[in-house]
Amino acid sequence: MSGCVFCGIVAGDTPAFRVTDEADGVAFLDTRPVFKGHVLVVPRPHLVTLNDLPASALPGYFALVRRVALAVESGLGAGGTFVAMNNKVSQSVPHLHTHVVPRTKGDGLRGFFWPRTRYADDAEAREHATRIAAALSG
Repeated sequence: MSGCVFCGIVAGDTPAFRVTDEADGVAFLDTRPVFKGHVLVVPRPHLVTLNDLPASALPGYFALVRRVALAVESGLGAGGTFVAMNNKVSQSVPHLHTHVVPRTKGDGLRGFFWPRTRYADDAEAREHATRIAAALSG
C-alpha cells in the first residue's frame, strides 16, 4: 500500500534492520525499541489488523512469530520475551505487526507501560539484528 512504512520495508524500498524475510512475513528491529533486540514481525501483504489476516495465513505467520521469539531469547541471551499486538487502538502503524520484546528478570517493564530506548548507532542495531537472524537460521 502506498505510504505504508511497513509495506516499504517489505518491498525493500525503506531501510530496516531485517532479522528475516520469508514467505510468511518479514521481521525487523523496531526503531524505537522497548529494549534492544525488540523485533516487529509483519505479514507481507498490507493488512491492518489481526482480523484481516486470512485463516489460511495464521499457521505460517504465527509459526514465524514463535520462531522469532525463540531466536530473540537464544540470540540475545534473554530470559524470555513479551509478545504483543495492538489492533487499531495504540497501533502506531496501520499494518498488522507483532512485537517480540526481549525480557530479563528485573528489567523494569511493568504492565503495558513501554518505556523506549535507542540504539547507540547503526552498528549496534545491526549487531542485534545479526544475532537474532543467526539464531533463526540455527
